[in-house]
Amino acid sequence: MRYTVKQVAKLAGVSVRALHYYDEIGLLTPEAVGENGYRYYGDDALLRLQQILFFKEMELSLEEIRAILRRPGFDVIHALELHRQALIERSQRLTRLLQTIDDTIEDLKGEQKMPKKKLFAGFSDEKQKEYEVQVRQKYGEHAFDGVRDWNTFSAVEKEQVKREGEAIYQGLVECLEAGLPPESDQAQALTRQRHKHIEYFYKCSFERFLALAKMYGEDPDFTATFQAMHPNMVAYVLQATTYYCKVNGGIE
Repeated sequence: MRYTVKQVAKLAGVSVRALHYYDEIGLLTPEAVGENGYRYYGDDALLRLQQILFFKEMELSLEEIRAILRRPGFDVIHALELHRQALIERSQRLTRLLQTIDDTIEDLKGEQKMPKKKLFAGFSDEKQKEYEVQVRQKYGEHAFDGVRDWNTFSAVEKEQVKREGEAIYQGLVECLEAGLPPESDQAQALTRQRHKHIEYFYKCSFERFLALAKMYGEDPDFTATFQAMHPNMVAYVLQATTYYCKVNGGIE
């Protein structure tokens, strides 16, 4: 069966314009083009479009997706299995975040007392590494040279890194709740610790540190994580980081 570009757009929930663009860059070409100039797609094209959308969900660029789909021996079934596993892991993490939000709301309403450590349930230092991909896409391939693989950490090291991260963010929450400005000595000391903490994973210049903080407010997963700690946490961390990078790194 063949489908027109409008039919494909309706089936997949994408725009006709996007399909035209995918054709222009060689990412998704129609099976045939009629004398009237209409594009016609077959079942194979629909399956390929599904892969494109799955990879976009994983926040890969169109150029990266095209390179993957063009690899010799690309296996659709194996790719689907990987997509499935990635979505399961994301779903589990989001479930933990939602529970953290619910627990925080109940705590703030006085309905239950939640241990401060639970403010950070669903957040892990491994999540920090996911943002390397986004930073590379936005700021260049060498934005995170010298990355250390999380799997190279021992169990003891992982626990130490996690505890340090929790202490830093809990300290920032306490600064916020105490009404201390992001430029305060306490908030800046914790921001300096946060900068040092990131270097467990990669060398982090002031430019990279600020870029990462800006990204916290752009990514819904990370925004939800910080808002679970405190509704104003994203803005507070960004303001503290901006001031820290300006004073210590001369970064505007």
